[in-house]
Amino acid sequence: MGNLVEEFNAYRAKMNEKILGSDNKVIKRIYGLDTLTYMEGALSSKIKEMLGLATSMVLRCDDCVKYHLEKCYEQGVTTEELFEVLSVANVVGGTICIPHTRRAVEYWEELNNSPIS
Repeated sequence: MGNLVEEFNAYRAKMNEKILGSDNKVIKRIYGLDTLTYMEGALSSKIKEMLGLATSMVLRCDDCVKYHLEKCYEQGVTTEELFEVLSVANVVGGTICIPHTRRAVEYWEELNNSPIS
């Protein structure tokens, strides 16, 4: 994996350790709820991660987009499926999502270790 992925994961792990180390009950519950949300249920984890990605794009949260891109990659989302998710996000979120789409594609390429042609 490329530098973008490694840097993001290292920073995320470091800061999550500090945050969870505060032993704040509310923050721990929010993190737990987040974990539970993406578990298998009536919807598959794969579908839930694609939903998380689309909503993160619309909310324009680059950290969330990177997180959900990795989870989508782990769930076996194809590049074709990724572009359909990105298209939904751009229709719902509008053209302000275009810069986030660029960064998402760049991150996806690093996850896949190959450029999208």
